[in-house]
Amino acid sequence: MDAFTADHHENLNAKEPPASEEGSNNISSESLQREEYAYLDSTGFTSELYKIEVRGLPKYYGISELKKLLNVKMKLSTNKIKIMKPGSPFIFICFRNQEDREAAIAALDGFKWKGKKLSAFEAKPAVDPLVRRRKEASEGGDTMNVKRRSVESSATALAFLPYEDQLQQKQSEMENVLLKFGKELWSNIPSLRSFVENQRKLHRGLPCAFEPIRSSPLQDGYRNKCEFSIGKDSQGIKRVGFRVGSYSNGFLEVESVAHLKHIPDRMKHTVMLFERFVQDSPLEVYSAETYKGHFRQLTVRISHASGQVMVVVGIHLQSLSDEEQKLVKQSIIDCLTSVDGKKAGISSIYFEVIQKRQQGQYNNPIEHLYGDTHIEDTILGLTFRISPQAFFQINTPAAEVLYQCAIDIAHPDKNTTILDICCGTGTIGLCFAPHCKQVLGVDIVEQAIEDAKYNAIRNGVENCKFFAGNADDLILSLIKTANIMPEFSESLTAIVDPPRAGLHMRSITQLRNARGLNRLVYVSCSPQSAIKNWVDLMRDCSKQLRGEPFTVKKAIAVDLFPHTPHTELIVLFEREPEATSLMPSLKHTASDDPAADAHDAEVGETK
Repeated sequence: MDAFTADHHENLNAKEPPASEEGSNNISSESLQREEYAYLDSTGFTSELYKIEVRGLPKYYGISELKKLLNVKMKLSTNKIKIMKPGSPFIFICFRNQEDREAAIAALDGFKWKGKKLSAFEAKPAVDPLVRRRKEASEGGDTMNVKRRSVESSATALAFLPYEDQLQQKQSEMENVLLKFGKELWSNIPSLRSFVENQRKLHRGLPCAFEPIRSSPLQDGYRNKCEFSIGKDSQGIKRVGFRVGSYSNGFLEVESVAHLKHIPDRMKHTVMLFERFVQDSPLEVYSAETYKGHFRQLTVRISHASGQVMVVVGIHLQSLSDEEQKLVKQSIIDCLTSVDGKKAGISSIYFEVIQKRQQGQYNNPIEHLYGDTHIEDTILGLTFRISPQAFFQINTPAAEVLYQCAIDIAHPDKNTTILDICCGTGTIGLCFAPHCKQVLGVDIVEQAIEDAKYNAIRNGVENCKFFAGNADDLILSLIKTANIMPEFSESLTAIVDPPRAGLHMRSITQLRNARGLNRLVYVSCSPQSAIKNWVDLMRDCSKQLRGEPFTVKKAIAVDLFPHTPHTELIVLFEREPEATSLMPSLKHTASDDPAADAHDAEVGETK
């Protein structure tokens, strides 16, 4: 996906050319050339108007690090940052107005970052790739005949394989990830070459022990959440399903999910019910090309334990009046609470207003229309509340396997304190709670911490505390709160379950410098992206990484996503405990609130 596509189609929604544009070979090249930039005049899209290009970037930098430089240190009001590929020496940055763009150029042009002198200048807006493809086709090209992938091959690329073969393939792919990890250790940390060679001899070329992949107890119909696009298929029929194709290839269609193996029947029933509603509605589906239309997205969540179904309908309001909005909402309720809706088990309905998000806004406005405000599901005997926008592992039975593997590999006891980094709604930490002394969780999303607090009360768990704030600032303060006493055989273990991009270097630094933290379990949903974090945990001591390096010990893959190429990987790191005489500084002598001791943090415990 090119830079324009990623920006122009924020939620990957379907796009269908107007009927008048079919047979675009008959449209003049001059007309198409004008249309290549027609999107700039739309009120729904402006960021390409105020774009700059920055060149001369250092070879190694992270997107979070770059955002901090631009938005925090330099106080530039960026709208979007477009990196063409990791490590690219140039990037595009979009702004909301000309004043912000000019201020950014003045600040960045000639600025030195990591020993590199940057250059910044205005950049031309990108052409509309769909119109460009049409132009090429009008000039005799065959680019409009790009082969379309089926929805099955797009969403469930491994479904053609027997499940045992899928597991074998995923085990092999995770071995390749670990092989790459070993090569990175060899290349970047010369002092570890003897260690890497010894590990390779012991573990068939791998840098650590690697256990057989754990299978998902449920292979078909396992997904408990899906976000469905609303658009048109190749025949122009309104559909609720998954998008196939790509905007840059000249088509962006939505196809039915009726035959996909990983979607449960209850969810398919809900989708078909709402698809009929959309087809019968006088409102049009949203077009990301024209910015017209209303229906855009349908999110469905289900509980494997209770059978509850939550539905979130995403709509562009356009110019609908308050009265028209009321009618639309009521018609949605009538549809989803009909006899067919009751058969599907729909117990909760939300209305989401999809709009261009403002700076600092992470979620669209959402309104509860009907039924329960939450649904509940169970993992390892614990019940968890699930709100419309909360993170919850999408395969509940396999999540039990994942968390049990994390518990087994961490091997906590009643003297162990668990730090749950990026704890979300507390699922991992609460599952650890019966096996350890206490759990201290931290997450930057305040609503997630509220859910974690509720889930602890709901399950009668009293040895867990959850804190709202940035883990980058609070890790060391959490360790003070833990108040571990090594002389009494107390220990500290961190469980890290970060987003796909991995942990920020500041978090890695704090984990490395955390005295008394001698075991770390890293749970990754994108192992390729996590390799840099793993290498940094094992680097030699430096001015920044003062704490002793960790050593990789063991890895276990867990299949949370049957029929797809994705795999979760758990990696255990350990380091030698420090001498007891070095530990008194860990004893907490200040407040019980880690925020009171955290530098540069203004967040505290949610009670």
